[in-house]
Amino acid sequence: MRLRPLLACAIGLWLAGCELLPESPFAQPSRPALSVASSSASGCQAEIPGFADEACLLHDWVAFGLASQRGDRAWRDAMLTRLQGSAAERRLARAVALAWGSEGQWDQAADLYKADLAAAPVALQPLLRYWLNELEGRRSMAGRLESVRGELAGTEQRRAALEEKNTALAEKLEALTAIEQSINLRQQTE
Repeated sequence: MRLRPLLACAIGLWLAGCELLPESPFAQPSRPALSVASSSASGCQAEIPGFADEACLLHDWVAFGLASQRGDRAWRDAMLTRLQGSAAERRLARAVALAWGSEGQWDQAADLYKADLAAAPVALQPLLRYWLNELEGRRSMAGRLESVRGELAGTEQRRAALEEKNTALAEKLEALTAIEQSINLRQQTE
């Protein structure tokens, strides 16, 4: 009898999932934890992030980063057109969009990050630095992959050259064997 209420509570918690758990169990009560729901309720929905609204700074940049990661080429091209300008916030937003583009755009994104990172608000710099480091990691892996592909192509060319040389040597060996057999047959007939 006592098992039924306990089982009902366990099923209720299981169905509710993590919704009933606090977002930050160790947060100080004086500062509520920042969440996507609370930031969307407060109006943090800028399509193009900027530096002006400190309350939405991180939320807008993270949302833009996710949109850039999920966006296709058409979205990226349209966004890059909208992000023209020489302001640091526009250049950094272009860097975020370019960082998720083709490998050819990664160099440009890294240059933009490096040039304008110091102009970003202090609260945003760790996020941008993380994205720059992640981009540098992808560039490094792509470079290593290209290097391995080059080595593999070189190895394949050497293998093909050795096969040709082996075939030529096998033909010469067959010719020499035929000559030797011919000489042996003449010596036996004499």
